[in-house]
Parts: sequence; C-alpha cells; structure tokens
Amino acid sequence: MRFLLSLCVVIFFLNCEDKQTSKQTEKSIVKDSVVKETNSTPKPKVSEYPKLTDNNAMEFFLEYEKEHKENKVRITTDFGNIDIQLYDKTKFHRANFIYLTKRNYFDGTQFYRVVKNFVIQGGSSDDYNLAKRRRKIGKYLLPPDTKRGYTHKRGAVSMPSSEIENAYKLASPFQFFIIQRPGGADYLDKDYTVFGEVTSGMDVVDKINNVKTDDGDWPLQNVYIRKVEIIK
Repeated sequence: MRFLLSLCVVIFFLNCEDKQTSKQTEKSIVKDSVVKETNSTPKPKVSEYPKLTDNNAMEFFLEYEKEHKENKVRITTDFGNIDIQLYDKTKFHRANFIYLTKRNYFDGTQFYRVVKNFVIQGGSSDDYNLAKRRRKIGKYLLPPDTKRGYTHKRGAVSMPSSEIENAYKLASPFQFFIIQRPGGADYLDKDYTVFGEVTSGMDVVDKINNVKTDDGDWPLQNVYIRKVEIIK
C-alpha cells in the first residue's frame, strides 16, 4: 500500500514538472519567434548618390556645391601630374567635377583626343566598364556658363559640348579639355565653359600633346589618367 502511495506521489510530481517544462518551452518559442520576426524586416537603404538626369542635376549641384567647397585637384598620369584650380564662379561645373572626382569616375579614363599644338581632351575611354560607371551616375548635360570673364588661354580647363547636337552647346559633364596652344584659343570663349586652369604641370600637358596619334586624333598608345584626387 505504501509502495502504491509513493508511486502515485512520484507520478504526480513528474506530471507537474512536464507541464512546467512545456509552458517554459512554449514561452521560449513564442519569444524567439517574435524576435526573429522583428529582425526579418530590414530598414530601407537611402542612396547617398541619386541617379542624375536633366531634370534633377542642376538642383542637385546647387545644393552639392554649398557643402563641397573643394576647388583644387590633381590629375595623375604616366607622364607626370597636372594640378588644376577650379573656379568658384562656375559653381555648377566645379561642383560637377568635384562630385565625379569623389566618385572616382575619372580613375582609369584616358586623354583620348590629342590635337597637336592645340588641346588635350580627357575623361573617356574605350573601356566597357566606364559605360557601366556612367549609367550608375546618370545621364545629364550642363548648360554653358560663358560670361564669367574666363578665357581659353593656355592652360585653361574647359568642358566640351555633348556629342549630341544641340543648339545651346550643352556640355558633356564627363569630359574636359586643356588648352595647350601658346597664345590660347579665345575664339572658343563664347561656346564653351572655362571652369579652371592648370597651376602646375603644363610641361606634362606639352608631353601628352606631343604623343603620336591616328587620323582621328586618338593616341596610338593609350594615355591613361591613373587617378584624379582633391588636394589642398
């Protein structure tokens, strides 16, 4: 009889423990599932770089130039360095060049057009990856800003028109050219925006201008822009 009574007591306590364990397990599962559900909803990422278009580029650069006041850059090439001072008055073109520099757009591009005793033009290449880089940045043009008093003197840095024919000489934001000709090329002043000048490295510009080219003014050996960086 005592044995049966003891057995009943043991079974009773075992049942109580099972119920307690079951309750704890259920609570743990519910708690874990709630945590997992919360973590499974990621916060949307806000892009630091909006895709630029003709509709938003000017507004973007108007705000960008207020926060990014840098105006000196260095172009590193296999022929040496070219230091450039960007003009504050041509704020959209300065901001555009600084923006592209900070996004490393120019790194690995080329001086792809060289006209003897006249100009070297850079910011493009035949690399497929460059087209992908442009697509990420966007597709837009910049209006000319030719009434600031800057001229296409020797060492002037200017922005060419878009390859697309347009009556307003809208500029291609991804390219630039440097006047190499002694005496300059003032006949370009009304059509193209001068937005900077070479402060050091005109000897490098002269070396690049002296490379051999084909009939289309493309250097026979690629003239790479290894990097463009902001300097003080």
